[in-house]
Amino acid sequence: MTDGRVLWVTGGGSGMGAASARAAARDGWTVVLSGRRADRLTSVADAIRGDGGSADTLALDVDDPDAVAGARATLLARHGRLDGLVLAAGRNSPKRRWDDQTLPDFRAIVDTNLTAVVTVVDAALPALRDSGGVVVVVSSYAGWSFQPGAGVAYSASKTALGSVVRTLNQQEAGHGVRATHLCPGDVATDFLDQRPSVPDEAARAVMLQPEDIARSVAFVLGAPSHMRVDELVVSPVAQR
Repeated sequence: MTDGRVLWVTGGGSGMGAASARAAARDGWTVVLSGRRADRLTSVADAIRGDGGSADTLALDVDDPDAVAGARATLLARHGRLDGLVLAAGRNSPKRRWDDQTLPDFRAIVDTNLTAVVTVVDAALPALRDSGGVVVVVSSYAGWSFQPGAGVAYSASKTALGSVVRTLNQQEAGHGVRATHLCPGDVATDFLDQRPSVPDEAARAVMLQPEDIARSVAFVLGAPSHMRVDELVVSPVAQR
């Protein structure tokens, strides 16, 4: 069993998820990292441990409900509690317009960006009720303000996350559960490689960095139990 707070981070092998996990570990959380690539999870966990933090890994595909349920059971068996979620797994496609998208791609994007978030929250909710836990849903600027280039499926799925967070806050407040719809603008991560036109280094240089999002996540995770951050929008000065 683990003493202290336990945080489950999906999409924890890279980008905003990995940066958020490292920041949380520095703040004393025991971090459990999930994602599809076990090697990346191990690398992040080793770095956290190297800095004196506590980390565990549970490789899984968040699109698989059975894998999510199994990971939840393993997490609780190992650590005995769950105090927080950071949901950072995401998907998009270069072909994202009505005139070039495919329905299989549409479903895959919605499955990862929306259905998987609900699946993980649903699996974790009994433990979060016990702890009065906190949930950070890493959404997108496109979930807060319509962005023409974001794509049909991506825009729809990220916008829907706002409703997921609102219903969670409205219905679970009696258990002390708090959730945040975190909407970052442009962030310089590998996720940009999924754009139809991939930004160059000059464009990435004026974007937010994963560590900027990690600071935002750390702010939410560190808020007192009587305080809820319903929605948080962060963007680079250069955001259009």
